[in-house]
Amino acid sequence: MLRSLALACGFLAAAASPLSAQSAVPEGVVSVRLLPGWRTDRGTHMAGLEVTLAPGWKTYWRAPGDAGIPPLFDWGRVENVSGVQMHWPVPEVSHSNGMRSIGYAGHVVIPMEFTTPADGVAARLSGEVEIGVCAEVCIPVRLSVAAELPPGAGHRSPQILAALVDQPVSGADAGVTSVRCRLTPTTDGLRLQAELGVPAIGRTDDVVIEAGDPQVWVSEPVTSRSGGVLSAEADLVHIDGGAFALDRSALRFTILGRDRAIDIRGCD
Repeated sequence: MLRSLALACGFLAAAASPLSAQSAVPEGVVSVRLLPGWRTDRGTHMAGLEVTLAPGWKTYWRAPGDAGIPPLFDWGRVENVSGVQMHWPVPEVSHSNGMRSIGYAGHVVIPMEFTTPADGVAARLSGEVEIGVCAEVCIPVRLSVAAELPPGAGHRSPQILAALVDQPVSGADAGVTSVRCRLTPTTDGLRLQAELGVPAIGRTDDVVIEAGDPQVWVSEPVTSRSGGVLSAEADLVHIDGGAFALDRSALRFTILGRDRAIDIRGCD
């Protein structure tokens, strides 16, 4: 079973009123479908998950913030598919009641690159998508999806292509000169102090830090800038509590600006 998890780790707090996973979703609030896409030159299959929301509703990015609900994808039945990589478009940042949420309003296509056989056979998959949708209330919803991924050139969907263009640029392409981290133990985990040599991409720098382990919660970082150095400090707590080992190379920093975003992997 292919399974891509984003765990809440017990630390989620919703800015709007949270409802149970069994709560009824108002008709027309959200729909999802898999755009079948095409086979790439690498031999993978590029598809897209299209999420359409009613006006005033939003859903969440892979790291949704403390005011968001993390997405979960469960591919229960697959044929000729052995892996998947998500290509998340640049999200929007919003704040409510002092908490940050990160996601998409109205409509989003999330490119999904599936590992498929090299012999040109069709691939098939079906499963469930569990996402949070929010307006005045936040509702976790579970929706079924299924698609056949045809061999050959397929259809290069303009929606998928546009979403692939709307990706954060890499640290190297953004001119990042250094990524330094300091880790110190705390009573319930670790404190991370990072210094990123990166040019400003807006009046404010919204930084998201991911630990590379879905069982590690990362607080919203406190940031400051001095010239070309962006500093970010955050607490990391394991779902089990207490001390834990952290792989620095798995750390991921996303800097979100008004018109662009930067994706930085690992730190020294």
